[in-house]
Amino acid sequence: MTFHLWLAFASASLALLLIPGPTVLLVLTYALSQGRRVALATVAGVALGDFVAMSASLAGLGALVLASSGVFLALKWIGAAYLVYLGVRLFCSAPVARLGTLAQAQAVPASPRRVFFHAVAVTALNPKSIVFFIAFVPQFLVPDRALAPQFAGLIATFVGLAALNALAYALLADRLRRNIARPNVLPALTRLGGGALVAMGIATAALRRA
Repeated sequence: MTFHLWLAFASASLALLLIPGPTVLLVLTYALSQGRRVALATVAGVALGDFVAMSASLAGLGALVLASSGVFLALKWIGAAYLVYLGVRLFCSAPVARLGTLAQAQAVPASPRRVFFHAVAVTALNPKSIVFFIAFVPQFLVPDRALAPQFAGLIATFVGLAALNALAYALLADRLRRNIARPNVLPALTRLGGGALVAMGIATAALRRA
């Protein structure tokens, strides 16, 4: 792969990653409601989830999803149900202020390990991403060269950019959280994030194969 071809892939990947989707929404919501420690766990989960999704796509799962409506529907409904589940859990975990005081709202703590696996699942189970990878990546391959090194380079590039993108969103949301950490604001933001995840799950359920 030439440098110019790699640069084109990196630029296209960055443009794609900057568009908010379920993964970015999950990162923002956890960063706003739980803070930096948990938000960083989502970043690691996003990286692993993208690695799994992209590797599976290049290994043939993407072609299978395109060819089989049953596989597409299964992935779609699993991903949609999981997003709704996370949204409901997040909505119910909204911070509550201590009675009789103006103390800062206390959020129900989330385990970084659990959040990590949530991020992996949300990122890896998105059928739209799997289909996208199988349609997008071949445009940047050189057919007369070994495919394995090219796959490795493209996966490393995309996963690295995805992790940096998620980290930027997480740090931005954490900084915003510290600036607005008031009892009447954090609960509303957490519930808004939970509701948005539920809405994203419903939108995922409405996806149709192209």
